Amino acid sequence: MITDVGAFPPLRPWQQAWRLVAAAALGVVLWLLTAAQVPPGVGGPRVQWLITGDPLLALACLIALLWRRRFPAVIAIAVILASTASVLSAGAALLALCSLATRRRPAETAVAAMLSVVTVMLTTDLYPRREVPEPLWLLLSVPLLMVGIVVAVGAAIGARREEMRALRERVESVEREQAARAAEARILERHRIAREMHDVLAHRVSLVAMQAGVLGHRPDLSAEQVAELARGIADGSHQALEELRDVLGVLRASPDDLEPPQPSLADLPALVGHARALGLDVTLTATTASEPPDAIARTAYRIVQEGLTNAGKHAPGALVAVTVEGKAGDGLRATVRDSGASRLIEGPPASGFGLLGLAERVALAGGELEHHPDPGGGFVLAARLPWPVREGSE
Repeated sequence: MITDVGAFPPLRPWQQAWRLVAAAALGVVLWLLTAAQVPPGVGGPRVQWLITGDPLLALACLIALLWRRRFPAVIAIAVILASTASVLSAGAALLALCSLATRRRPAETAVAAMLSVVTVMLTTDLYPRREVPEPLWLLLSVPLLMVGIVVAVGAAIGARREEMRALRERVESVEREQAARAAEARILERHRIAREMHDVLAHRVSLVAMQAGVLGHRPDLSAEQVAELARGIADGSHQALEELRDVLGVLRASPDDLEPPQPSLADLPALVGHARALGLDVTLTATTASEPPDAIARTAYRIVQEGLTNAGKHAPGALVAVTVEGKAGDGLRATVRDSGASRLIEGPPASGFGLLGLAERVALAGGELEHHPDPGGGFVLAARLPWPVREGSE
């Protein structure tokens, strides 16, 4: 069961807003129905409270709901008790009860549910009515049904989110296990390569030693034979040194060295700086709200890299503008726009696979790639990539 309330991420403003608006709308409907039952011409403190105090208390309850995640039980009980004196607060009370039920804490939810039923029954006689009160069984069954539905919905939401959290943790565990297995495989492969290189190196050194031994024990060799053996020793020594260098490189390399770090958005300034050093006139505008997931960041980096490569090949002297913007939930958009070639040169031959491979990479990331000539001249390469947000709870 969910016990760590602080583990829930805060709701975004629009997520918070539509919940509060829905609670307020339900309260307004109940308030209008209650006001319609007041007999004409009836006044007094209770009617004045219906007009002024009831809405103000409901507004205070809606404001209190902003802290329902930090203090779920306290806010739920307080709002439910406040709804005893405010019909307009009924929507806020149901939202607080549903939010508490998502935590799947039976004791707290049961207490809040019973208080909700009692509150609904007490508010029946809060204001004067034209009609005769309904029978007790009806007064009791309606709030029981309503509260039961709200608790069931909240418990279902909590169960679903707990399942999603468990699935995410399982996926992360599998990814860690796969990374550990990959690291072990790299180490085993490194050792295998080292052994093979060592065997080759030993063979090479043995040949050199054998040739040197012939020179020391055969004084009857001709000058041509001596020169040939000397060349063999020199060549063998050179190859042995090369193989020794390879062996040492393999043995000294760490797993991180065997697999270099993958690029991210933080590497874009260095990429743009390298392009400027090669003669491109590039400007970079990066306005991301935070750091996107690694796979999305790598894809965006490759998009910018391909765009700068194409601009250097096909648009010499052009002004190139690189824009990377977005935030979680809205997606990440990377755009490379050039103004067109300012001079004609014969560029290097194009392979034709750059944009095709980039499209496949973007499709694997779940995004969309577009590239087309700019109506004002030049070329545009743009991609929109998903940037998901982890689902929060009530």
